[in-house]
This record gives sequence, structure tokens and C-alpha cells, in this order.
Amino acid sequence: MKRILLLLTLFLVVVVITPMLIGEKGYILVSIGDFAIESTVITAIITLALCFLALALTIKFFRGGISFSFAAWNKIAFASRRRALKDFNKGIAAYVLGDYKQAEHLLAKSADASTFEHIAYLVAADAAQKQALKPNTDHYLGLLEQTTNTFKEAGLEAVLIKIKLLIGQQNYQQARTVIDEYHKHIGHDARLLRLEIELSLVEQRFDYVIKQLNTAQKQKSISTQTITLWQQQAFYGAFNSQIKQQDKNALLEYWQQLPKKIKQSETVVLAYCQVLAENQVNEPLAKLLLPVIKKGNAISLLKAVRTLPITQDDRLMAAAQKHLHSEPHNALWLSLVAHFAMASQQWPLAEKAFNSLVNLEDKSYDKVDLLAFSLVLEQQGHLDRANQVLRKIHA
Repeated sequence: MKRILLLLTLFLVVVVITPMLIGEKGYILVSIGDFAIESTVITAIITLALCFLALALTIKFFRGGISFSFAAWNKIAFASRRRALKDFNKGIAAYVLGDYKQAEHLLAKSADASTFEHIAYLVAADAAQKQALKPNTDHYLGLLEQTTNTFKEAGLEAVLIKIKLLIGQQNYQQARTVIDEYHKHIGHDARLLRLEIELSLVEQRFDYVIKQLNTAQKQKSISTQTITLWQQQAFYGAFNSQIKQQDKNALLEYWQQLPKKIKQSETVVLAYCQVLAENQVNEPLAKLLLPVIKKGNAISLLKAVRTLPITQDDRLMAAAQKHLHSEPHNALWLSLVAHFAMASQQWPLAEKAFNSLVNLEDKSYDKVDLLAFSLVLEQQGHLDRANQVLRKIHA
């Protein structure tokens, strides 16, 4: 640039001095239609040179200023997005730390301006649900419906959160719509299968759940306890539906048609016995439980029998008493005899059996026994002793 200015200066000096030396200034006339410009050569050259210099300086200024202006514009234009991303990150951190109020506020605030609108509304809805703020959760779920995120963009995780929220809001119809939309993923993702089973139980699609249990048992991420709970709920619901919607004969036929392996499951047997006992279908109930009591080796099932609402069946009592005569200090048989006696309102016998049970050295009784013992004492007017027994539960 310095060289250009130097050459330009020399050129101007030459142009100015030359006419002066030769005594002739020169003359220029520019005519365009009715418009004419008159000037000397020296004035025209100096004017052009100054224009050229001004143009060069302007270009240089804007070349440096353009980069500055773009940086400034970028800073101004994307400031809101950067703030939204900052709020989004803070919101996720607050959610992880359990500060659901702050998480909801920050995520809802950041949703529109951030590139994570879908997930921001999802987590904000979940944070609102954890605060029991149903209107807020419904609001965020409504905003989610307005977003245009595809499954590929949002991912299956976002779909899972949405289904979980809808189930939590008891919006089962909408949850079913979403699950059915992504139904093809159920066999490949245990998390979606879990939600499908939970929703189907709510919808009382018990036979469908029973079929899905085979798939669920193959999923390592689903615990045995969860499978057992689903099995209990599904079979109890299926058995109860048979007798409520039809009659006891339909229930007995449904049981007979079950595979032998399923009928050997303690969870299924107990669910079946529960329905039989609740509906006082005593003969099939006794026929099923008598062999179990006589063998006396299914300990967990025998303990569960204590909670069944059995009204009266002397055969079950007699079978338990036979074991007790052979083993008078056996906690299991003492407990069973006591519970059977209570069910048939034989209060003195029940009290005697419970007394023997709670006085065993190894303290083999549990809360079920203590609650029943307290009820037996209460029925006989021994209120102080009943309260003493209840206090043992919290001891």
C-alpha cells in the first residue's frame, strides 16, 4: 500500500509540474446529452487520484471491518441459543440432583431456543410429574405433540419417556396409541416390552400379558421379581375374569387347559387359590391344597396359604394338625393351625396355637402371624394383650 501511495504521489507531482513547465494547463470537456463537465487536465487528474485513494481506503477499511461485523453478528444472533443451551445443561443437572422444580423451570425455558426441544419438554414433563403437578405435565405433553421431531431424531429413549409419562398421567388411551405406533420395537427392546406389559395389565389384557411373559423371561434386564409380580397379576386377573364374566365352571375349565409346567408354578397356584377362596369355591380349593399340605415340602406356598380368605374346611385343618402332632414345636404347622382356626372362628384354638408360636425360642413368627394373633385376642376382648402383640411388629 505504501508503494502505491508513493507512486501515486510521484505521478501527481509529474502531472502538476509538467503543464506548468510547458506553460499549458490543458483542457477537458465531457459532454453527455445536455450535461457537460469542463475541467483542466490537472484538476481532473487530481480528482481522479483522490477518488482512487478514497476507494482504496474504503476497501481496506471494509475488508477488516467485514470480519469484525460477521463475528459481532454471530455473537448477537446466537446469544439466545447459547443461553438456552446453558439453561438446558443446568436443567439436566438439576434433574439428576433431584431438584425437580428448578429442572422443570430451566428445561421449559430452554426448550424453544435450544436444539433439544423434544427432550427438554419430555424431561420437564417428568420433573413436573415427580412434583405431582399434573396440569404442568399435561401442558408439556401438549407441547410435545406440536414438535416435529421424527423417531430418528428423537430416538427410542424419548418415546419411552413419553409413554411412561402418559401411563403416569393415567392417559392410557394415548399411551396405547404411542406404543402401537412403535410396536415393532417391542420384541427388540426390553424397556418398551416392560411398558407394554404394564399398560396391558391396566387394560386387563391378561391373556396377552401371559403370552408376553415368555418373551420377558428371556430379557436379562428384567428381574425375576418383576416377572413373578407380572405373573401373579396376569394369572389372578385371568382367573378372576373367568369366574366374574362367566362362572366357576369356566374357571375350572380354564385351569385344566393350562400347560402342566404353568400349573406347577407356585405363583400361578397361589393366584388360582386366591380366586377360589374369594369366591368360596371350596371343593376344588381343598382338592388342590390337601396334597400340598400333606407333603409339607412347599414351604413358601404353605406360608402364602395363611393369607388366603379360606372360610371353613376341616380337611385342611386336620392335615395341618396331623403334622403338628408329630412336630409340636414346628413353627410352620403352628402358624397354619392358628390361621385355619381363626378362619373358622375357633378363637380359643387359634389363641393357643399363636401363643405356642410366639413363645418358641427361635422366634419363627412374622408380621402376618402377629397381626392375626392380635385380631384373635381382640375378638375375645383381650385388648391389652392385643396391643402388646401389635407393638412387637415395630420392636
